[in-house]
Parts: sequence; C-alpha cells; structure tokens
Amino acid sequence: MLRYLAVLLVFIPISIILARIGVPATWVFLTSAIAIIPLAGIMSEATEELAKHMGATVGGLLNATFGNATELIITLLAVHAGELDVVRSSIIGSIIGNILLVLGLAIFVGGIKFKSQKFNQNAAGTQSVMLILAVVTLLLPSLFIHAMPDHAGPAAQARVSGFGLWVAGLLMTLYISNLIFSLVTHREIFTDPHTLTEEEPPHWSKRTAFLLLAGATLAVAVESNLLVSGIAPTVKAWGLSKLFVGVILIPIIGNAAEHATAVVMAVKDRIDVTLNICVSSSTQIALFVAPLIVFVSVPLGHPLRFVFNDFEIIAVGFAAWIAALIARDGESNWFEGAQLLILYAILAIAFYFVQP
Repeated sequence: MLRYLAVLLVFIPISIILARIGVPATWVFLTSAIAIIPLAGIMSEATEELAKHMGATVGGLLNATFGNATELIITLLAVHAGELDVVRSSIIGSIIGNILLVLGLAIFVGGIKFKSQKFNQNAAGTQSVMLILAVVTLLLPSLFIHAMPDHAGPAAQARVSGFGLWVAGLLMTLYISNLIFSLVTHREIFTDPHTLTEEEPPHWSKRTAFLLLAGATLAVAVESNLLVSGIAPTVKAWGLSKLFVGVILIPIIGNAAEHATAVVMAVKDRIDVTLNICVSSSTQIALFVAPLIVFVSVPLGHPLRFVFNDFEIIAVGFAAWIAALIARDGESNWFEGAQLLILYAILAIAFYFVQP
C-alpha cells in the first residue's frame, strides 16, 4: 500500500514552493493535504516495523501511542493558530469517520468478496463498550454547560474549563487502564488468530524505521503548518464552514493511510484487524488525543474546552451506538457496510449545510 502512496510525496516540494511564491492559499491547503497522506503512511509503516523489533507488549504500546500521531500534530498546530472550532470538530469527525466511513467501506468491500465475515465477538464487544464510555465521558462537559442557568457568564465558563481539565485527566487514566487490560492482563482476548501462525519478520532495520519515523514526523509538522494556515482562506474561497472542514476533511487527510489498511485487511478476510483499527482509533481519539490537546492548549494560550454543538453530540453518539450494534453478533456482511456508508454520506451533507 505504501508504494502506491509514495508517488504523492512529490506534493511535499510542490506545497512548499507554492507557499513561498505566494499563490492563493487554497492551493497550498490542497497540496499540503495531499502531501500529508503518504507521510502518514510512512509514519504508520515505520511504527509497525519498530513494533516488530520490540516485541508484542512494547510494540502494542508503540502502535497505541503513535496510532493517531498525524492527526495529533495537525490539531496541535491548529490550537496554536487559534482554530479551536476546527480542532473540536476534528475530534468528533475522527470518531464518526472511523466508525461510519472506514468501517463501513471495509465491511462493504469485504462483504462483496465474502458472503459473511466472522470476528471475535468478545473483543469487538469490549472495544465498543469502551468507545461508548469514552464518548459519553467526552460529551459530559457539553451537557454540563447546558445544565447551568448562566452558562454564558464568565463564572460558568471558568467552571466548565475546570471541569474539562478534570475530565481530560480521568479520560487519560481510563486510556492507560485500557492499555494495561488489552496489552497485559487480557491480551489473549485481542489476539488476532492469524498472527499465531503468520508471524511476519520486520522488513526494515530498527535504525531505518526510527529515522523514517522521525523524518516523516518532521515533514508532517511542516505540511500541517501549511495546511492550518490555509484553513481560513480556503473556507472563505470554497464557501465551506469550519465545522465541515473539521468534521469531514481533516480526519480523512490525517488518517487516509490507516483507513486504507483497514479496508485491505477486510479484503483479506481479517475483519478482526479492521475492527481493531477502526474502533481502537476512535477510542484513542476520545481517551488520549482529545485530553492531551486540552492540557497542551493551556500553555499554548488557547485553552480548549470540551463543548460541542447539539448536532455533533447527536452524530457521535449514534456512531458509538452503531459500533456496539455491529459488534453484538460477531458477523458482518456487505449490506451492513452499505448502511454505514449511507449514514456517513447523510451526515456529511448535513455538516455541509449546517451553520454552527
């Protein structure tokens, strides 16, 4: 998969040159977005190779830590630029996109090749329950502010900010507990049966993998800076809302390589891996990425609060609930995938027309 994405690396110098010569910011936004896609793929591949060198437990921890590194870099730079609405929307969009778009496409494509695909019901159920718990906790500050009589006043805003920091800390505690549960105490529940007989040796040396990971991370930071600087002009030029950019565009850009892997695994009838990628990535966004951004946003001078609009709350709540419904029978087919894709399309259209 990575070799097909490598051709897009040409957009790295193109985006930098366009930014230097002062072309319209929309072109810089577009080219930097394309450039991030193969870089995210390199980061994912390098992380996977390092994980093979370091053993199952450490490797699993490495994958869990860097699973959403690209999107984390983009959102941190967006926080630094003061684009807090885009950051909040991208948190919601990542969860929705992983469950409805990516899982839907993977189940649909895999279901065309195989009449039905079976997966580990216990692992999927555990992950989906964790996702629901994470989403509910993530949305509590939004519900908290609606319950306050003077929610627009400065005193109420201060309470919401304080409550949000406590929630962020507890979410990260839950994330660490989840890692211990899935990687140490109950690792057998989440073991892909294919890996028991298909242990694949690393293709890169540890040094090569580390250098590529470091280089790709630096390049993603450069391209993300160009991307973020082009958000406001692009929103104005294309007639989009920042809500749509955050919910739909940013998650697709940051996770395209990982999304492609999920679909490929489904085509190989490794639907357990697909579910793990989609649900675990969503859980990581809610339990690790979002809380980390909240803490880092304070010293950056743009404190981020977990306050989402009503439509975002409804959309992400339905996505988490649907994930639990899919996990309940341990089997999937192409029609379930089609249903998820149609729902995502409807939500994307709604986010395009809604004005926050």
